[in-house]
Amino acid sequence: MNKTIRRSAVFTLLLVLALLVRATWVQFYEGQALADDKDNRRNAIEQYANPLGNIIVAGDAITGSAETTGDLKYKRTYTDGSLYAAVTGYSSQVYGATQLEGIYQDLLDGTDLQLKTPLDTITNKRADPGDVVTTIDPDVQKAAYEALGDKKGAAVAIDPTTGKILAVVSTPSYDPSQLSAGDSDAWTKLTKDADKPMTNRALRQPLPPGSTFKLVVAAAALEDGLYSDVDAKTDSPNPYTLPDTTTELANENASAPCENASIRVALQYSCNNVFAKMAVDLGQDKLKAQAEKFGFNDESQDVPVRAYTSVYPSDMDKSSTALTGIGQFDVTATPLQMAMVSAAIANDGKLVTPHMVSQTSDSDGNVLTNYDDSTETKEIVSSSTAQQLQSAMQTVVEDGTGTNAQISGATVGGKTGTAQHGENNSQTPYAWFTSYAKSDSSDKEVAVAVLVEQSDAARSEVSGNGLAAPVAKAMMQAALKN
Repeated sequence: MNKTIRRSAVFTLLLVLALLVRATWVQFYEGQALADDKDNRRNAIEQYANPLGNIIVAGDAITGSAETTGDLKYKRTYTDGSLYAAVTGYSSQVYGATQLEGIYQDLLDGTDLQLKTPLDTITNKRADPGDVVTTIDPDVQKAAYEALGDKKGAAVAIDPTTGKILAVVSTPSYDPSQLSAGDSDAWTKLTKDADKPMTNRALRQPLPPGSTFKLVVAAAALEDGLYSDVDAKTDSPNPYTLPDTTTELANENASAPCENASIRVALQYSCNNVFAKMAVDLGQDKLKAQAEKFGFNDESQDVPVRAYTSVYPSDMDKSSTALTGIGQFDVTATPLQMAMVSAAIANDGKLVTPHMVSQTSDSDGNVLTNYDDSTETKEIVSSSTAQQLQSAMQTVVEDGTGTNAQISGATVGGKTGTAQHGENNSQTPYAWFTSYAKSDSSDKEVAVAVLVEQSDAARSEVSGNGLAAPVAKAMMQAALKN
């Protein structure tokens, strides 16, 4: 063999060797990364090759799968999609998945390791998909959705004794079916809508809670011993001048008996002077500590959807601390958070971890994880404080600012709130109502929070009692009658 041929052969062999090394590297070291790449069409084809598992409400599937004519063989379908959008989120062939659809995506498409048999693991065979069983009560969900109607707002209902979330509603809503096949026109319309229908206002839009936060202030004052009980007179001048300023804090009802009013009377008439002064007397540190017991400033509030953090601020001057006492300044809360406040008070001071998934199961119905059995219970306030607040909240509903929440055959306690919106309150205020109800004839009870962000009501007619309390009443009635 001459020298030229020999050199060519060696060079060719080196090229073959390099090719083999590269092929081995790609197959064994980069193969998984390439397989998992979001732009790998085969992943989507495999994911939607079979029907998905379902999300269950009260024994019935509120999701499904429909066969298509494309290479993605199945797409997600929804029953009453707009009603349950704040619970399910969406599963889209193009835009991914959110909320329960996203959190349990592996379970619902059959790739979750819990679903695989040893043989499936060895052969990498996709298992039959599992299901997600929610805690949602369809009657409470529907009552909230219909009562909110055309209003922009949100509502949450919780069973105080179990932590089960019975309803999560956000309006305006949207139909997740519009996004299942990746309709770009529908996506553009929804994402550019000024009313933000895809925002989960119940869990992921904290806003000033207004006077509903006075429950937290009252709890802190009773726990600290600043006042012995809800009927003790407070030291509260009317009007109250914010510390280190000349600004007088007035009350909505100028004729209300708010001067030196007890906590009961101050909640009954929603006296700003009492709770602003109380916040200053307690100090921001004690008030913050009590707020955090209820769940404020918790950055990992999963139900299992991650809720946005409700905030009680730090490093304030006394005048700002006073404003936090009436749920203003930089205090923000989600409807979930305010429902948790009422739930803890209703449950004699104990808060059971709120959750909206009861269990997950495989295709044969075998339970994989039971979340009802893994809840945590924390004491937020003493039973004495809780029972005193229950009594005061009942006065609010019986003969105070929350009379629209009265229910025959049930004991109802509540607190209204109207929070300023915009610079110098230039925009329509937010209307809040948080409450609990206990049946007089059974052991059923429920805690709710309702936020009406915007409605067609005149500004002068915006109030927690006028807009939010009727929604809460409809939800509580639905929860207690079942």
